[in-house]
Amino acid sequence: MSKRESQNRSLEPRPPAPGPRRYDYDLAIVGGGLIGGSLACAASATGLKIVLVEAVAAQAPQQPSYDERVIALSWGSRQILTAMGLWGGIEADASPIHQVHISDRGHFGFSHLDRAELGVEALGYVVPARALGIAIRTGLAESGGVDLLCPARVSGHQVRADGVDLEVQTEAGPRSLSVRLLVAADGGDSAIRKGLGVQTTERAYGHDAVITTITADRPRPAVAFERFTKTGPLAFLPMAQGRYSVVWTCRQEETAEILGLPDHGFIGRLQDRFGHRLGRLTNASPRRAYPLKLLLTRETALSRVVLIGNAAHTLHPVAGQGFNLGLRDVAAVAEVLAQSAAGGGDPGSAEVLDAYRRWRAGDQRDIALLTDSLARLFVNPWLPLRLARGAGLIGLDLAGPARRALAHRLMGVGGRMPRLARGLPLVPSAGALPGL
Repeated sequence: MSKRESQNRSLEPRPPAPGPRRYDYDLAIVGGGLIGGSLACAASATGLKIVLVEAVAAQAPQQPSYDERVIALSWGSRQILTAMGLWGGIEADASPIHQVHISDRGHFGFSHLDRAELGVEALGYVVPARALGIAIRTGLAESGGVDLLCPARVSGHQVRADGVDLEVQTEAGPRSLSVRLLVAADGGDSAIRKGLGVQTTERAYGHDAVITTITADRPRPAVAFERFTKTGPLAFLPMAQGRYSVVWTCRQEETAEILGLPDHGFIGRLQDRFGHRLGRLTNASPRRAYPLKLLLTRETALSRVVLIGNAAHTLHPVAGQGFNLGLRDVAAVAEVLAQSAAGGGDPGSAEVLDAYRRWRAGDQRDIALLTDSLARLFVNPWLPLRLARGAGLIGLDLAGPARRALAHRLMGVGGRMPRLARGLPLVPSAGALPGL
C-alpha cells in the first residue's frame, strides 16, 4: 500500500460502535497555549462540555523581564479579546502602534500606515506573551466551564463517524475520553495533524528569525518599523521605556555568527542594518533564533477534527500575521459552535465543519500568500525588481485607497468578520450557520 493510500485510509472515520454512544465531552482542545486557551475561553460561553489538554505545566506569574517575548496584536485581535472579556487584563501591558513605517534598505521608496487615516485608536498593539497567558488562564478559571488536563498529552486518537476516542496520559495515569469534536491547537509540529496524515504545502525559506530586545536613545513612541533588507525583513516593534522588540531575518548560514557576536558587535551590525532613525541603539538582550518556513494544510476541517492556529498554518513573521490569523480561527470556530449549540446540534457534524471550512479558507489562503510573497519579493536581488519595489512603495504611499485596503487587511478587519472580531458577543440563539 502506498504512503498516500495509507494517509487517506487514516482519514476515513471508523463506523460507530453498536448501541447508543455516550460522550465524555462535546469538545476536546489539544494544545493549551495562547490559541488553544483562547478558544477554550470563547467556547466556554456556548454551554458545551469542554476539556483542554495541555502538555506543559503552567508557570507561576513572573515579573516581566527586559527581553520577554512579545506578540504583535492587530486591531481586529484586540476586538476579539475585548468581546471575550480578556482585554481588561491585558491593556495595561499593551504598547499601542499608531504608525507603521515601511522601507527598503539601500533603495528609494517608502510607505507608511497611520491610525488617523483609518479612524481607529491604534493599528495594533505590542503585548507581552506573559500578559496574554495570564489573562487567558484567569478567563478560564472564571468561566468554570472548562476541564483542564495539565500536564497531559494525547498518546493516541481514533476518529469514528460519530466522534473521536482519545487516549490521554496524565500525571494520575492514562485516561480514555470520547468526544464529539476534536480541535488541534498543538502548534506547527502538531502531533494530531501528523497522526491524521493531513497533506500540507511546505516551504523552507532558508532563513532564521533572530529575536532580541534593544533600547533606542531617540525612540519614537507608538511607531513600528518594517525595513526590508537583502537578507529579509527587519522589524522594530515599540515597547515601553524606549525599548523595541527586534525581529531580524537572516540567512541560516549567518545565524551562528550573529548569535555569537559580542553585544557591541551585534549592536553595531544591527545599527548598520537599520540606520539611525531611532538614534543610538544600546543594551541588546540575549539573542534567540527560530527557523522560518511556510506550512499550510490542504484541509483545516476533516471528519470530527478541526485544525487551528499554527497547526493549520505556520507563516513567515513579516507583517506579524501569524497569531492574528490564528485568533480569527478561534473566533470563527467559537461562532459556528455557538450557533450549533443554540439549536441543539452536533458540534462535530459535517454541517458545522463545512461552515467553518468555507468561512476560513479564503482568509487563511490570502494571508499565507501575502506573507509568502513579501518574504520572497524583498530578498530578490534582480535590479528591475528592486526598482519596481521602490516604485511600488511610493505608489502605495500616494494611493490612499490601496493603502487603506492593505491596512484593513493587516488589521484583521477586512472581509466577512466573526461577531467576536466586531467586538460582539457570540450569538445566543439558533440561526443559519455562518459560511453556508
